[in-house]
Amino acid sequence: MQCVDCVAEGAKSIPATRTVFGGRTVGTPRVTQALIAVCAAAYVLQLTQRSTTETFAFVPLLGWEQPWRALTAAFLHSPTMPLHLALNMFWLWQIGGYLESLLGRARFLALYLVCAIGGSAGVLMLAPAPRAILRSSAEAAQYAAWGTPVVGASGAVFGLFGALLVLNRHLGRSSAALYGVLAVNVVFGFVVPGIAWQAHLGGLVTGVIVAGVFAVLSTRERRTLQWPTLAVVLVVIVAAMVLQYQGVPDIYR
Repeated sequence: MQCVDCVAEGAKSIPATRTVFGGRTVGTPRVTQALIAVCAAAYVLQLTQRSTTETFAFVPLLGWEQPWRALTAAFLHSPTMPLHLALNMFWLWQIGGYLESLLGRARFLALYLVCAIGGSAGVLMLAPAPRAILRSSAEAAQYAAWGTPVVGASGAVFGLFGALLVLNRHLGRSSAALYGVLAVNVVFGFVVPGIAWQAHLGGLVTGVIVAGVFAVLSTRERRTLQWPTLAVVLVVIVAAMVLQYQGVPDIYR
């Protein structure tokens, strides 16, 4: 018989097992559950406090002075369309747990957050940006997207789709079913009005790149380079957003 404290002390000396990509092995997908809980709590706040959406949604027009919106928007959803939240949380639950078990909690959380920012970067880079002072309402109409709020975890979720494709390929696993699901979601984003397909594309590309970093640097000798390389990816995304804003008149940023 051993006391609880003795068992706990002995467990500290046992080396933590690692996933193939270097993360600590996990059982329950705590990060995935926490992300879903945060999104659900934020949705309740949106329904009870209307200013929440206005304050934290990503709007290219406001992103320069309020850069946190590029991340916070990924935890908000359309208050008038509960299906928006439901679909994103469904896919986060379906894919998140699997990716969290492959990458470990820290790497999975980093993947999700960077893809969320990548989704906002996609909106910023692909939305028509005013390069000069607008002189008429007709000109303003061409740049309506520059002042349109964008919310949703879709960019981050599409990043998980992209990451799953890369990691499965690296492990020699089939992603045949995933291609069909991804194709349906891509078409859905283009067909249904009001969906920011730019965020989907930005998140997808970011997820592929981040997963590529984890895959290429997955060997024991290279794992120490994963975090610095991921930091470089994030810096490049932020730098691209800064450059986009630099080409816009001060009044529109």
